[in-house]
Amino acid sequence: MTQYSSWYHPYTTDKKYSKKVAYFSMEFAIDQALKTYSGGLGFLAGSHMRSAYELKQNMIGIGMLWKYGYYDQGRHEDGTLAPHFVQKRYSFLEDTGIQVSVRVVDNPNVQVRAYCLKPEIFGTVPMYFLSTDLPENDHLSQTITDRLYDANELTRISQSIVLGVGGAKVVEALGGADVYHLNEGHGLPAFYYLKDKGLKKENFVFTTHTPEKAGNEERAGDLLNRMGFFTRNLSEKEVKAETDNGMLSYTVAALRHAKKSNAVSKIHAKVSKDMWKGYKGISDIIPITNAQNQSYWQDKALLTAMEKGNKKAFAKRKAELKSDLFKVVADQTGKIFDPQVLTVVWARRFAGYKRADLLLSDVERFEKLLEDSKQPVQVIWAGKPYPRDFEAIDVFNRLHRFSLNHKNVAVLTGYELELSRLLKLGSDIWLNNPRITREASGTSGMTAAMNGSVNLSTYDGWIPEFAKDGKNCYVIPPADTSLPLELHDKADYESLYAILEKKVVPTYYQKADKWLDLVFKSMKDVLPEFGSHRMAHQYYSELY
Repeated sequence: MTQYSSWYHPYTTDKKYSKKVAYFSMEFAIDQALKTYSGGLGFLAGSHMRSAYELKQNMIGIGMLWKYGYYDQGRHEDGTLAPHFVQKRYSFLEDTGIQVSVRVVDNPNVQVRAYCLKPEIFGTVPMYFLSTDLPENDHLSQTITDRLYDANELTRISQSIVLGVGGAKVVEALGGADVYHLNEGHGLPAFYYLKDKGLKKENFVFTTHTPEKAGNEERAGDLLNRMGFFTRNLSEKEVKAETDNGMLSYTVAALRHAKKSNAVSKIHAKVSKDMWKGYKGISDIIPITNAQNQSYWQDKALLTAMEKGNKKAFAKRKAELKSDLFKVVADQTGKIFDPQVLTVVWARRFAGYKRADLLLSDVERFEKLLEDSKQPVQVIWAGKPYPRDFEAIDVFNRLHRFSLNHKNVAVLTGYELELSRLLKLGSDIWLNNPRITREASGTSGMTAAMNGSVNLSTYDGWIPEFAKDGKNCYVIPPADTSLPLELHDKADYESLYAILEKKVVPTYYQKADKWLDLVFKSMKDVLPEFGSHRMAHQYYSELY
C-alpha cells in the first residue's frame, strides 16, 4: 500500500511544471467505470487530469466519491426518462488512511475519508476522492456524499464544505500545495479555511465556467455561516461585509479571493467581465479556452487516414465506427440505421438554452428532411437532464415520443463517457445550437471534430476561435440577441434548416471529395489548439 503521508507522484515532474497544484472539482469524468460526473464540467476536468499526467505536471486532483453517482439514466415502461440511483463500488480506489474532520452545522466532527485513484489506473495525476459514508458518522452526515448536485439546499452546502474544507485538510496531510485551484465555485470553503490558516491571494486561482445562473450559486450569508461554510463563526458585521445584500455569490467570492481567474473561452471572458464588473475587489479574468484530451478521445485509425490523406481508408473506418454506434441504437430502440446515410447527432446535457428540440420547431419541414429517400438523414439525440429539471425532462420525452413514429430518429439513454465517445466516432454532423452568449465554451464539438464529425453550430463558446464557415464547419449566423426569444429561435431554426438543406445534405451526397476535404480540415484545425495539453500548459504559464 502506498504511504500517503506526503505529496505523492510516481513519476518525476517536468521542471516547467514543478509548482505544486491542488485542483478542486465537484465532478471528474475520468473513465466510464468511475461515476463521479454529470456533464461538461466533469468532461473538462477529466481531460485536464489526463493531460497533466501526460505532461508530468506536479498536480493532484481533489473530488468527491459519490455513492450513487449523478444518476443512471433509464426509462419508464413507455420509454420516457426515468432516473435511477444505484450504489457504486470501486475496487480500484485505494484507501489512503487519511481521515479529516469538518464542521457541518452543529456537528463539529463530520468525518471525511480520502480514497486515491493512482495514475496507473486510468492515466491521470494522483486523484483523491472524498467520502462521508463512514460508520463513524451519523446517518445524515453519511448521506452528504450520496448524490452529485443533490436537490436539497442544506445538503448542497454540506457538499461544498466537504469538498472545500475536507479537501484542503487532505492536501495539508499530503504536505500542502503552492496553488489551490477551484474549478467552479463549489469548493469555495477551501479559500476561507486556507485564508484563516495564513495563505494569501497568491495561493488561490479560480475558473468560472458559465454565464448561467444555475452555474453561479448564490445563498444567504447567515445560512452559510450557521452551516460552517466560512469554517469559523462570523459576526453579523463580518457576514454583511462578506455578502452583497445578505447573499453570497460563490463566483463573486471566489473572484475576490483569487490572485487571478479565468473564463473558458475568449467570448466567455468578455461576458464574464461584463457580468461581474460592478463588484469591487475581484481578480482579473483571463481567457483559457477549454479543451479535451486527444489520447483518450481520438480514434487512431481515423487520425492515420487523415494524416496520409487516404480518403478511402478514412471512409471505411468511419463506416465501421458508425456500425458500432448503430448497434447501440438497435439495442435501445429496435431500429436499424445505415452506415452510408448522413447521421446528425445532438448530444450533451439537456438544458433550456441548449435547445435540444430546435429541429422540431417546424415539424413538417423536419419530416420532409427525414423522408427524402434519395438523400436520407438519420438523427440521434442523447443527453442527461438534471433529474429535477422537469422542463428539460419534458423536452427529452417529447423527442422520444416523436422518434417512435420515425424509423430514422433515435433518442438514446445512458449518456456517459462511453456513449459520448461512440456518438462522436459514429456521427457525420455534430449539432450544437445553444442561444448565443449562453454557452461558456462547450467541449463536445472538439472531440467530435477530432473524429471527423463536422460541427454545425451557433457562433458561441469555443466555435468563434475555431470556425472557418464552410471549410472546417458550418456556422449558424448569429441572430439578433435583442429579439424576443421566440423570434430569436425562429431566426436560428430558419438558418439551421437552410444550412442542412442547401449545404450539408447536398455536399455529403453529391460532392464526396469536398465533404472529406471539409472533414480533414476540421480534424487538422482542432488540434493542437483544442487539445488539453495546450490548456494544461496554459494554466501553468498564465494562471499558476
